[in-house]
Amino acid sequence: MFSNFQFPMSSLAPTPETIESFTLGQRLALWAITWAGWLLVRLIGPTLRYRVSIEEGGPPDEWVCPVVYVFWHRCVLPATYHFRDRQIAVMTSSSFDGEYIARIIEKFGYRAVRGSSTRGGVRALLGMHTEFEQGRSVAFTIDGPRGPRYVAKPGPVLLARNAGAPVMAFHTAVERAWVLNSWDRFMIPKPFSRVLLRVSRLIQVPPQADSAALERFHGEMQAALDRARQAAEAEVGQTSSGGGLQPADSAK
Repeated sequence: MFSNFQFPMSSLAPTPETIESFTLGQRLALWAITWAGWLLVRLIGPTLRYRVSIEEGGPPDEWVCPVVYVFWHRCVLPATYHFRDRQIAVMTSSSFDGEYIARIIEKFGYRAVRGSSTRGGVRALLGMHTEFEQGRSVAFTIDGPRGPRYVAKPGPVLLARNAGAPVMAFHTAVERAWVLNSWDRFMIPKPFSRVLLRVSRLIQVPPQADSAALERFHGEMQAALDRARQAAEAEVGQTSSGGGLQPADSAK
């Protein structure tokens, strides 16, 4: 899974990301989806009641900089609103889907670095490293862009080693939400829902970590993501995991 690839320590800025050419119909769709997505987050976000819960031994609060944030794809909407306007760099796919996600999050004060584990991954990791050099944190939807759901990709551990920054996992559990019939069971919180943001302990990846050590830290990151999700969902009483467009209402 891992190699001993090192990011170059000079001229780290990648060449400009090449975004695939879109047809006129796709460009119109991107415009419409971008503004619809922005409006959805902007209308629902201010009504949500967030609370932060931190794992024992974790950081004093959820805002750590610089850090490698990792979270599951289904949490994008509540996470986008909570962490807005902090210039966090987020890796997004260079596909059509990734492009509208990039455009939406940029409207909430994020920096989109295009690429993914399957398309332009090395260039995107270089771009994320450059964001670290400029003093910003970065974030990965760690099971994206197409799953499998709740299976973490290895890129953030490699980046953390080479950038000298810790990894922090979090999960947003929503008391009441619509859950889409998609691979990630994407959550759209219902207005005025409670949202619990559960934060893990920081994972420090030493710069001398070899491939075997990176495998261990990847397992530690997966475990932290699992703990955060299980603790958050248990506390808010989230009982539904999706299947059609359906509520994830509290059992209480």
